[in-house]
Amino acid sequence: MMDAGQNRPVLVTGGCGFIGCNLADRLAARGDSVTVFDSLARTGVRENAHWLKSRHGGRVEIVVADIRDPIPVIDAVRDASAVLHLAAQVAVTDSLSDPAADFETNARGTLNVLEAVRLHNPAAPVLFASTNKVYGRLGEETGVTRADRRYVPIADGLARGISEDMPLDFYSPYGCSKGTADQYVHDYARVFGLQTVVMRMSCIYGPRQFGTEDQGWIAHFLRSAIENRALTIYGDGYQVRDALHVNDAAEAWLSALDRIALTRGRVFNLGGGSSNAVSLLELIDEITRLTGREVRYGLADWRPGDQPWYVTDTSALAGLLDWTPKVPLREGLQSLHAWLDGRFGPSVVHKGASA
Repeated sequence: MMDAGQNRPVLVTGGCGFIGCNLADRLAARGDSVTVFDSLARTGVRENAHWLKSRHGGRVEIVVADIRDPIPVIDAVRDASAVLHLAAQVAVTDSLSDPAADFETNARGTLNVLEAVRLHNPAAPVLFASTNKVYGRLGEETGVTRADRRYVPIADGLARGISEDMPLDFYSPYGCSKGTADQYVHDYARVFGLQTVVMRMSCIYGPRQFGTEDQGWIAHFLRSAIENRALTIYGDGYQVRDALHVNDAAEAWLSALDRIALTRGRVFNLGGGSSNAVSLLELIDEITRLTGREVRYGLADWRPGDQPWYVTDTSALAGLLDWTPKVPLREGLQSLHAWLDGRFGPSVVHKGASA
């Protein structure tokens, strides 16, 4: 627990988003005061804000502002005991349609956060939500072959997944903007001595994820099945990701924060690992088993930067923090399905609920 005696709040930028609100909830539940900083621009975030306030009341303060504006960022950072920076533009497709806006949010917005900490609160730890997209498409590096209903890497050395030693190769405007932010956060620890940690995350899923097509693909697949909508799969469906339940992700974040003396200056890959790896087609099979509904889908061209295979090597986190994923994929899917069905299922829709 951070600065419990002084009761200085933990600042969570993007704290009404999926991962952010789950982190804010965990922090408040354990007794931390939390300042949630969010522009409330995305689908579902207002609902998540109401959820946080209903659960924690005055322990959670909601600040409606944009990280592209440095003044409210400074005001929020000044009194924070720590900063969990998750505010971002998260869709590759949106980065392609408006690269400048993507850069301003992801790169410039992150620089605003770092400068506010450097100039006004340099003792505050900063944990940053990066992405596996900083490694690029990984096609040539990994080399994949098709086996049953998934791609598998050809190189024996990748059996445990992608480690932090994989060379960076930003691909797509989104990959470039997040990669730029990733490197700024890492460099501010080296050059300015800030207590920063970079979390390169892969496929986090769970309750409070609304499942739009461009972000949160597991939730999107499940929600499409619940609402009997056909899916579009970009690529061939054999591409593989490792899935990490949001409870396990939050545990890793809080452990890294609470042990900042060990984690400061480090970069970690955060995902479900090989035991929670699944292809898109395999997930469709699992959703059919879980829901009893056939999942309809069509195929479209690969998108820029789409990785045929990405599985996280989590050994760095496991070795330093004794962290390991505890929620198996099938169990995690059940929890997400229960939440989505309660939010978007036929009985809810008939009552007039909307996204």
